[in-house]
Amino acid sequence: MFLSRQQKEILIVSLNPYFLEKEALWYEENFKKISELSQGQVWWRENTLFLEKDQKIKLFELLRRLTELGYERVQTVGGKGEFSQRGGILDIFPVNSLKAFRLEFSGNCLSEIYILEIKKPKEEKDIKKILAGRAPQSLLSTLKPDEYVVHLDHGIGIFQGYAESPDGEIKTQTPTPESPEKFFVIGYAKNDRLYVPLDLEEKLSRYIGFETPIIHRLGGTIWFKTKRKAKESTLALARNLLELYSQRASQRGFRFPADDDFQKEMESSFEYIETEDQLKAINDVKKDMESEKPMDRLICGDVGFGKTEVALRAAFKAAAAGKQVAILTPTTILAHQHFRTFKKRLAKFPLNIALLSRLESKSQQAESLEKLKQGKIDIIIGTHRVIQRDVKFKDLGLAIIDEEQRFGVKQKEKFKEWRKDIDILSLSATPIPRTLNLALSGLRDITLIQTAPPGRLAVKTFIHPFSDKIIKEAIEKELQRNGQIYYLHNRVQTIGLAAQKIENLIPEAKVGIAHGRMTEKQIVGAMDNFETGKINILVATTIIENGLDFPHVNTLIVANAARLGLAQSYQLRGRIGRSNVQANAYFLYNAKKLGEKAQMRLEALKEADRLGAGYQIALRDLEIRGSGNILGREQSGQINAIGLNLYMQMLSEAVEELKT
Repeated sequence: MFLSRQQKEILIVSLNPYFLEKEALWYEENFKKISELSQGQVWWRENTLFLEKDQKIKLFELLRRLTELGYERVQTVGGKGEFSQRGGILDIFPVNSLKAFRLEFSGNCLSEIYILEIKKPKEEKDIKKILAGRAPQSLLSTLKPDEYVVHLDHGIGIFQGYAESPDGEIKTQTPTPESPEKFFVIGYAKNDRLYVPLDLEEKLSRYIGFETPIIHRLGGTIWFKTKRKAKESTLALARNLLELYSQRASQRGFRFPADDDFQKEMESSFEYIETEDQLKAINDVKKDMESEKPMDRLICGDVGFGKTEVALRAAFKAAAAGKQVAILTPTTILAHQHFRTFKKRLAKFPLNIALLSRLESKSQQAESLEKLKQGKIDIIIGTHRVIQRDVKFKDLGLAIIDEEQRFGVKQKEKFKEWRKDIDILSLSATPIPRTLNLALSGLRDITLIQTAPPGRLAVKTFIHPFSDKIIKEAIEKELQRNGQIYYLHNRVQTIGLAAQKIENLIPEAKVGIAHGRMTEKQIVGAMDNFETGKINILVATTIIENGLDFPHVNTLIVANAARLGLAQSYQLRGRIGRSNVQANAYFLYNAKKLGEKAQMRLEALKEADRLGAGYQIALRDLEIRGSGNILGREQSGQINAIGLNLYMQMLSEAVEELKT
């Protein structure tokens, strides 16, 4: 990279599909017109950003704005839609330009703008497709009446619609640039209403919390006090995060060697085509492992998007270098499946892979512990049993933690101890909101896998009243193509009767049962029979929701879907459709007992039926469940009081404030 001539003013547009279709020349020819539109129309103001030399603007506010426009933060800018920041220097490659730019700040002033010449920019052929996947969504386009929203100055209210004036008719249809509506209408307690101009949308955010929020009247002091407490909470959390990660930054870890022929041979056995996101995650992990700084990276990707392969390659790289690897999972079933996957993929290499959980006998555990202590086990896979006091490693170099948020406080203390000097790789199927990613990007390394594997089809989702006819037809359809079925019945007391009913409906079916009150040996046995085809219908509780990967299971039937949470339903649906075969999910409900909230959850699940819809689900429910990946439960009260979006904004500001 090198700098060339200075610029006085630049335009940066969002990753909106409308803009991605335009060529760079179009922006040059219409620069003045775009500037005028951005001053007078809400849509243009939301999706464009003009910067000029000597402009007064806080660097952190600009970083947040770029994230809102859909730009991705990277270490070094190499293609359109990317930006990087080091101190008071910001590099940005607008999607509307053929050139990148370097912005230099002096305090809160944009002092210089240079053209940044990149010697080998990324190829253009797939860039529009990649960028379209990161296109931002305006609050206007997704907000629905009766949803909770947070106004920065007035607190949590209920969105009612749009209006042309404070005394005008309230309409629920999303306004266009030509529509007469000029205000959001937000309802508060005692029939108080707040009219927010559409061009002040940045004052509003969607409320995401643990439970139904309390709505107060306008004009009181409660919201001010609530925000002040939340601010104190974010400052305390930011201090802890900065202290933890500054300690890690000063540590020196083991530098793993570059890939050798064995690594390449192992990776060539992967029977699928890696996605761009998956390759980026693999490369990010390898770079971390090959540096002196101990790795602490979170790989976050939707269900079935290839996180396990990233972990497998990292584990092999560590074991091939003579270091031991610990892989932790929250459940015995998942540990057992990872064990089988790793044994199969690494069978031709001289590595000793062991399983450690309560499933093994005491003598088997004792043998594994002794071998682990002597360094005769290269990769150990298990549950929290792996981090109990009697487990000693000879030379642990890498720990891989699957769904870290599902582990308890004591286990997380062990993870903190490990983080001092060994490489840590965490995996999560919980989408990370952009604000959280921005807040923590300088503290913890995060890689998102947002692209579905080639050939993967979105699961078709059907919402129906409970019907034996639908169940029978769905099962017969799947069995005719030699597939397998999950039948979810989430009541242990009657699960045997449910299995008997399936056998009566489909006499030729081979039915098995799995639930949490069975012994772990019985559960794993049922799963093994299912995987080997001895069972083609598994009647189970929600025990199946985490991490299972059976490519021949392409039908899911949920018997009483109204009892499940939205995130749980989404996770369960992710257990099917793991290949290039069209999968079908049937969520059945009792029509006489369907509550309003349950109906809303089912409708949201139906709406979010595209691949990678985890982020959409997150905005409704899942972000909160997964925020424990980094934040922990102690922050839940403050998040609930002001909403996750505003809390993340405050945390971002607190981190930046303490850094300066």
